[in-house]
Amino acid sequence: MKELEKRWDALILKLENEFEDEMSLKGILYLIGVQELNFGVKRYDRDEKINVLHVAICKLLSNYGYYKFDSIDKDGWPHYIEIKALENLSELEQQNLIKKAIINYLN
Repeated sequence: MKELEKRWDALILKLENEFEDEMSLKGILYLIGVQELNFGVKRYDRDEKINVLHVAICKLLSNYGYYKFDSIDKDGWPHYIEIKALENLSELEQQNLIKKAIINYLN
């Protein structure tokens, strides 16, 4: 666990230097979601922002067998099928899995 936290802290520092702004887990998920959507510069409404975060989580956790890519709808949004329930993990285990997935995605 200590190794994960060290790698996470190093990634946060790198991103904060790169973006010259404070970074949070949610903020990083948002960036990944926007990157995965590849819609270019676009303003998202509140519901769309939640969907952007969902896209990021599905993409990240598809590498761990939790989701499987299904299709892209007519508006260009990807859809995933849940394979394994995240609820089977504690909140801390979920957070650590997502951090690990982000580190692997960005490195």
